[in-house]
Amino acid sequence: MSFYCEYKNLVEMSRKGEAMTQPTTKIPISAIVLNEEIYPRKGIDPKRVGIFAENIRDGFKFEPIEVEPDPDRPGMYRLLDGAHRWSAYKTTGVTEVEAVIKNLDGNDPLLYAAQKAIGPRQLTEDETRETARRAYTRNSSLSSAAIGKAIGRSRQAVDSYIADLRAVTQMELDINIFRMNRLGIPQDRIANRLGAKQVLIHNHLLKMPVLANSINADLYRGFTVSQVAEKHNWTEPLVWSLALADKKDLQRFKELGWGLRTWDQWEWNDCDKSFGDDWPGRIPAQLIAHILFYFSKLNDLILDPMAGGGVTPDTCLALGRRCWAFDMADRPETRPEIEPYIWTLPAAQKLASSPVNQLSWPVSSKEKADLIIFDPPYFDKKAADYDTKSISALQRQEYLECLEAFFALLKLNVKKTTRLAFINADWRDFQGRPAAEESGQGSILIDVYLRMLNKTGWQHTHIIQAPMSAQRFSAVVVSAMQKKRILGVTSRYVIILKQP
Repeated sequence: MSFYCEYKNLVEMSRKGEAMTQPTTKIPISAIVLNEEIYPRKGIDPKRVGIFAENIRDGFKFEPIEVEPDPDRPGMYRLLDGAHRWSAYKTTGVTEVEAVIKNLDGNDPLLYAAQKAIGPRQLTEDETRETARRAYTRNSSLSSAAIGKAIGRSRQAVDSYIADLRAVTQMELDINIFRMNRLGIPQDRIANRLGAKQVLIHNHLLKMPVLANSINADLYRGFTVSQVAEKHNWTEPLVWSLALADKKDLQRFKELGWGLRTWDQWEWNDCDKSFGDDWPGRIPAQLIAHILFYFSKLNDLILDPMAGGGVTPDTCLALGRRCWAFDMADRPETRPEIEPYIWTLPAAQKLASSPVNQLSWPVSSKEKADLIIFDPPYFDKKAADYDTKSISALQRQEYLECLEAFFALLKLNVKKTTRLAFINADWRDFQGRPAAEESGQGSILIDVYLRMLNKTGWQHTHIIQAPMSAQRFSAVVVSAMQKKRILGVTSRYVIILKQP
């Protein structure tokens, strides 16, 4: 009894009747979950639960528990305050409880729960420290003062709790700024992308030479690029950008071990997995590197409007080119250099009247790209693996009309000397039918793209064969295709174009 009375008095003093003045709702006990990610204690005290259960059986009325709607499970609620009372209710067989449903308006639920951790058992020092660290890990923009206010500690105490985490965050920020700066992304866009003030970006850029010193020192000592990348938690393309900084293109190819194709057939059995993420329709970095070698110069600006897994910006780092990359998939943590942008493609029936006017350009800049590398999602291929808004899932006519509008838009937003490298493949519905039975109706072959490009004002100068590896087909599949006389597709082309 004394345990309960002490608890009740503390609650009354601290809350001043706060919970009683808020509207409450009866919620099924089964709809409430304890999410450990936002629970500030290391566990639930069985003794405390037992005492509360006894109080409930004796008829005591507890304060309503506090919950918020579970963002991941519609119809469910996660506990903010009252874990021991909730456990006691379950122990006594209660099926519904009075609860206050909170809307935290974007505030951290972990810190809110920590503020509510009052009563006979305050948060221990370990729990307070762990809560501070978890809160900062969840949101590194939180200040020490804000965290300290929630957990009842001074700013200096919080600083000591999260010093190592803050150092890691600072280093990650520095690396992101370094990467984006080397790709030629303007400071205002770096600031916007990283959620920082432009003056902060400017100040960080001043110490970029120092950031590179340890990398260069290890490279000078003879460590390999992969070893240096692993040691400093950098990506290999970013380390390559330093390792090859003073090299000419031929030397870069040699050190990367890619070889250089001299003729108009570029073929590789596999992608260099150090460049780009695992992504639907991933293309080899070697392919991008050859486009850069033959059709751009060091420090040229490359535009990749549908960057996908990031092969183009990665390759640009190694080849000393700048790169502005965009994609509908927003990955600020792993790919800050790929700015989020959805090309608003109009409905097919509207394209014929004014296709270009219905598309918009992602950035306003006086500087125009020297080379555009455009590798869109292929029609129908891997459509299930792409975002539902991807053009891959469009009907054939819509797909072609969208590309036509896009080619026209590109022409309006580039220099007279800008080159376009368009990468795509023949599409034939060959699966399950012998080659002699294919009608060709509904296919999209290279000549279809060429007519469209010429129509929108682009003149092709090169058609380079860059076939996909046949190794992706298993021996069993190949045998079955041969028995049915099915002729598969490995064709892929790089079409280089300029303006007349």
